[in-house]
Amino acid sequence: MTNFDERAKDWDSDPKKVERARVTADAIQNAVQLSKSMNALEYGCGTGLLSFALQEDLGQITLADTSKGMLDVLGEKIANSGVTNMHPVRLDLAIDPLPAVKYHITYSLMVLHHIHDARGILNRFYDILEPNGYLIVADLDKEDGSFHTDGTTDVHMGFEQSELKKWVEDAGFGNIQFSTAYEIKREMDGKEKTFPVFLMVAQKL
Repeated sequence: MTNFDERAKDWDSDPKKVERARVTADAIQNAVQLSKSMNALEYGCGTGLLSFALQEDLGQITLADTSKGMLDVLGEKIANSGVTNMHPVRLDLAIDPLPAVKYHITYSLMVLHHIHDARGILNRFYDILEPNGYLIVADLDKEDGSFHTDGTTDVHMGFEQSELKKWVEDAGFGNIQFSTAYEIKREMDGKEKTFPVFLMVAQKL
């Protein structure tokens, strides 16, 4: 089990996490034409690194997470930055009622593999989007289980893109495209190992 509450205060001190969010934001901006008329939901926002990188190109952004520690850090960052279009909320779409508002775009970074019912959550994403709204997921390609070195076991070992595409289609999405957003490189047993992070863009039809 990963304790994100405990890791929250040091999360932004990892330059690789900051870079990953920045590069993923660039990939999102290249894949979808963002605008201030779009209201957005980042699900599993953590300390908001991805949304801070996108906030100038979007309207109101709801940043949702289940970790109080992450949301506390995020709240401080928003207050200190003077940004007015980012709003943190504690939300678990797996069990909580759906938000009353609908979104033009929802996105997540390295979150889906932490969700037990990853297939089921796609239906919830569909329900909270406006017609023609975008679902964007950045996460691990299928890996051999060596990515989580901290003893975490309650995760998916990445995703086969073909299988995930089928799940997304079954949830009602179309226009599904995959690309590589980022590559996480780690030293393991004296060798560099690469874990690709895909960017999936789908549209509510």
